[in-house]
Amino acid sequence: MKENIKAVVLAAGKGTRISSEKIDLPKVMREASGKPILSYVLQALSFIEAEDTILVVGYKKESVIEYFKGYKFAIQHEQLGTGHAIMAAKEELQSHDGAVLICYGDMPAMRRETYENLIKTHFEQKNDCTILTGTSKLPMAFGRIVRGADGAFERVVEQKDATPEELKIEELNSGVYVFDTKKMLSALNELKNNNSQGEYYATDLPAIMKSKGEKIGILMEDLGDDIIGVNTQDELVIVERILSNR
Repeated sequence: MKENIKAVVLAAGKGTRISSEKIDLPKVMREASGKPILSYVLQALSFIEAEDTILVVGYKKESVIEYFKGYKFAIQHEQLGTGHAIMAAKEELQSHDGAVLICYGDMPAMRRETYENLIKTHFEQKNDCTILTGTSKLPMAFGRIVRGADGAFERVVEQKDATPEELKIEELNSGVYVFDTKKMLSALNELKNNNSQGEYYATDLPAIMKSKGEKIGILMEDLGDDIIGVNTQDELVIVERILSNR
């Protein structure tokens, strides 16, 4: 792809629910079919140069840095939410006058063409933020996309904060975005952590940008199994099966 794009891959988590006494690795270094799950994400992102791909690392970061040579790294010293993870990459993004893809190192089933379609949509529609949303039959705790009467994006509501009516919304927030980098960095400065977890959430960024008059777009696809994130041993088994059948 010829667009002016960088990628930030969030890969700092320990993965408390998947860790064990025998395997003490960052979540993204857990293996599926003999390779770290992060390697599948980076393979799907291989249309973006490694030097333009920033891996946000934290827990046992040395193992990630050692394995994935050639990439840029940003350190998240404390894990205080997805928005906080993006803040860790600010220094690497300050001079970038283009777009940035935000995605997750624990979503190995997401396909290259999905990332490419999201970036293509972002540039074609001249958006300031483009959100990848989708439907899936998987029982995953994703936020819902709330749209206005005109069908335009209004906000993301997290599952735990959603009303019974909002929980009926089938359009899920994948957590994958493309942003105009400068405008995203400006919105990051307004991100608050006034929630029960005391964390900074990337899901708040589109609404902040919308309030500033920025153009928010959506690419909605049937994401099916692709949207699965690896948080438990059972999900790792599911992902391994998905990947081995491709």
